[in-house]
Amino acid sequence: MATVFVSTQLPGTGVAELAREHQVILGDGLLAASLPGDVAALITVLTDRVDAAVLERLPALRVVANVAVGYDNVDVAACAARGVVVTNTPHVLTESTADFTFGLLLAAARRIAEGDRIVRAGRFTGWTPTYMLGTRVSGMTLGIVGLGRIGQAVARRARGFGMRVVYTQRTRAPEAVERALCATYAGWPDLLALADAVTLHCPLTPATQHLIDRRALAAMKPGAILIYTARGGCVDEGALAEALERGPLAACGLDVYEREPAEHPRLLACGRAVLAPHLGSADTPTREAMTALAVANVAAVLAGEAPLSPVTK
Repeated sequence: MATVFVSTQLPGTGVAELAREHQVILGDGLLAASLPGDVAALITVLTDRVDAAVLERLPALRVVANVAVGYDNVDVAACAARGVVVTNTPHVLTESTADFTFGLLLAAARRIAEGDRIVRAGRFTGWTPTYMLGTRVSGMTLGIVGLGRIGQAVARRARGFGMRVVYTQRTRAPEAVERALCATYAGWPDLLALADAVTLHCPLTPATQHLIDRRALAAMKPGAILIYTARGGCVDEGALAEALERGPLAACGLDVYEREPAEHPRLLACGRAVLAPHLGSADTPTREAMTALAVANVAAVLAGEAPLSPVTK
């Protein structure tokens, strides 16, 4: 029996099942300083920072199972140096996040959230032909940054809206993938210039930190829309607020922020910004599946077997 630290309450039955075989300690959402030294496994979430200092306190640690696709909260290199396996939860949240991406796009383009606030505040005074005109989503050119699992799921949905899909990433996708998705590769400047809406599905790395900055925003089409459900650090929020206030952007839809849970005050004041509280994977089946995969990874490593979804770097 090994000691497993679970950093916060998780949906589903996975943790209870793990507790039948191992000693499970449930935390309060943070990696506590008083963790026992015999902890062999950590089940973490994106708000937990697992770095060299944490690893130093846990000499028996064998696996960090991050309940997320992204793992920028885990020092993977430091883990590897100590022989600690790092896993994440890909695949299981792909469709849920792609659905939510389109929800943000529709809400931003058609001013749905803004209209909801107006009605609730008693400021709706009646219909007119020019009232709250938005942007048509059908037939847009959609720019996808990162054609991985989620980016491809978004591209599949875009076909249903009759969209033209352009994408960019470090390595061009195989021709078969492009053909199946009717997606066209474009360089970064070309994508910004072509797209009516840009949606980010890239990891947060030093190369993508503030990928969307003042220069990138200035290169976007007048009236364009920015959507992102990946990691908040990919966007300079101050520059985004300025682009909404002065142009060229017409609207944006955000699910993640640079310093969660704090949002940029200028974005909060902007009626054309749709701001969601990190809900991309927040449906019950998806979150339960994420828990189950993290638990399965821990169980496999503790049993001396290969993990289901290891992170490599």
